[in-house]
Amino acid sequence: MSRLIQVRFGGFGGQGIVLAGLLLGRAATFDGKFVAGSNSYGVQARGSACRSEVVISDDPIDYPNVTIPDIVSVMSQRAYDLFSRRVAKGSLIFYDPQFIVPRRQRGLVPVSATGMALQDIGDKRVANVILLAAVVAKTGIVSHGALLRAIDESVTDRFLEVNKKAAALGFVHKEALS
Repeated sequence: MSRLIQVRFGGFGGQGIVLAGLLLGRAATFDGKFVAGSNSYGVQARGSACRSEVVISDDPIDYPNVTIPDIVSVMSQRAYDLFSRRVAKGSLIFYDPQFIVPRRQRGLVPVSATGMALQDIGDKRVANVILLAAVVAKTGIVSHGALLRAIDESVTDRFLEVNKKAAALGFVHKEALS
């Protein structure tokens, strides 16, 4: 039987939501999985609602869109409110507590991605990669090596080292691993 995992990322334009989906999708292909992905933006480039979705499977994918996510990763209250309503049984919702006040009790994984990005790296633009790496560390959805390879092959040289540092922070994030 095929293992199908549906992942939804949400936040505002400019937070790297689409990049997170792209990196996860590429990492899954490096691990030999079948992948389908999509994303959507609000009418503005930055500050409007943004969503990225990835479907990962051991077998070819029949329907390429997320219907009921197994994993949700959000970086804004609006995205949390919208995307936490309908999730699979046993799902996990990763969120940045700097921006989100959760309204449910189970399946929550707080990751202080923005705070870590500012404190440990000095650049909040890599919070998305910290959050993504925490998702990978907690769920094993892709291998660490595949995610690092996806970063190597997808991120421009100018931002490569800072994104690798961000991934390292996310991989060992204690809240996500407990």
